[in-house]
Amino acid sequence: MTDLWRLTVSRALEGLDAGAFSSLELVDAHLSRIEAEDGVLKSFITLCGERARKEARASDARRKAGGPRGALEGVPFAVKDITETQGVRTTFGSLAFADHVPQSDELCVARLRAAGAVLIGKTNTPEFGFGHRSLNHLFGPTANPYHTALTSGGSSGGSAAAVAAGLVPFAQGTDFGGSVRTPASFCGICALRPTPGLIPSPVKPFLWSALATDGAMARNVDDVAAMTRVMAGFDRRDPLSHPGDGLAELTAPGALRLAWSADLGVATVAKAVRASLEAAVSVIAERFPAIEQATPDMSGAPAAFATLRAALVRAQFGPLVAAHRERLTPPLVWNVERGAGITADAMFAAETRRSRSYADFAAFFELYDFLIIPAAALAPYSNQLENVREIDGVSLATPIDYLAITFLISLVGLPSLVIPAGKIEGLPFGVQIVAPPFAEAKLLAFGRALEIDVGFRHKFP
Repeated sequence: MTDLWRLTVSRALEGLDAGAFSSLELVDAHLSRIEAEDGVLKSFITLCGERARKEARASDARRKAGGPRGALEGVPFAVKDITETQGVRTTFGSLAFADHVPQSDELCVARLRAAGAVLIGKTNTPEFGFGHRSLNHLFGPTANPYHTALTSGGSSGGSAAAVAAGLVPFAQGTDFGGSVRTPASFCGICALRPTPGLIPSPVKPFLWSALATDGAMARNVDDVAAMTRVMAGFDRRDPLSHPGDGLAELTAPGALRLAWSADLGVATVAKAVRASLEAAVSVIAERFPAIEQATPDMSGAPAAFATLRAALVRAQFGPLVAAHRERLTPPLVWNVERGAGITADAMFAAETRRSRSYADFAAFFELYDFLIIPAAALAPYSNQLENVREIDGVSLATPIDYLAITFLISLVGLPSLVIPAGKIEGLPFGVQIVAPPFAEAKLLAFGRALEIDVGFRHKFP
């Protein structure tokens, strides 16, 4: 029973159904693992151990009674602390909300809990998700499980570290410019940023905004798929909402036409990352030989994302900065200030470039099934680094430019799956597989094929 924390979601469900152990034993094993490891990792801001045990007992009773069981019945999970959870403190990584306890779950959490999953705690994040490290005035920084002097990434770094180290089998994250993808790469796990609307979010302040979305994080593709199936599905309160059909079964892929790019033609990417990507592509080509170097035209797209992001952040968080500036972290304040003075002309110019980028990707996917790119522009770095301002000696104009390899995919609203694909000097390295909109089933099936046939999979630290 001491190694129950090593189980994937699918293996945990098999053991629970077979009566090999109880949900309570599974939850206790993960709480013990957290107690042993999280003093160093600092992946959790808040634990709800006693509530989790109570819910686990209830799950065990349902299983024993032979009644209806959810798809994730009795399996513990974690939620990023910018996502509201009923009755469990949700700080958003902010002093201004240090004692905030929501009255309801956000929809993605409600769906996971309705499927029988047991919430075990809230994971660390920079304030409101703005920052390259999972660090805030309340807690952190979250360490990388593979080298604890290094970062787990931002902003879903607490979730990524917890999953990678076996503190939970799976965790919810959010992704604006790369916030599930970069930590997944740094921590050697799988993560999906879905097409906006696949996982509806009726509480977002701007319902038509498609730059940010909830995401799934786990140690293998099947578990990411199981989590996504539960969170996905139509909700009329979100105008971008999609039925989420086709995720029920992942069919092994046949012949595929693949493309790869180290930088999308415009992103600054470390030489070591380029080399690791090329090595991964060589391995992929042994299984899927129809692969070539190609990229859509993304010229001008980084500036478009910067404009749209800055305007959105200022509109959403400007009042908070005005009221609590002295209590907030510098990354949040900087992000809000970036939006000052953006004109309607600038906004529509950015939207025009965004539309052209999407059209270029649409044409690109007439020729290729998937595009393979790095999931992070650099390897994990020191947790003491204030900002990422250069890569291999190349200066970056702003502290968010190191995310170009991920935020350009956010700009065009395409689904992206990250899977572990090797090492950079002993540290995890992940590839990002980009697909056409709402092609998640095919994308996950391809990721699983790479996991099984090629060996791109998570390995514990």
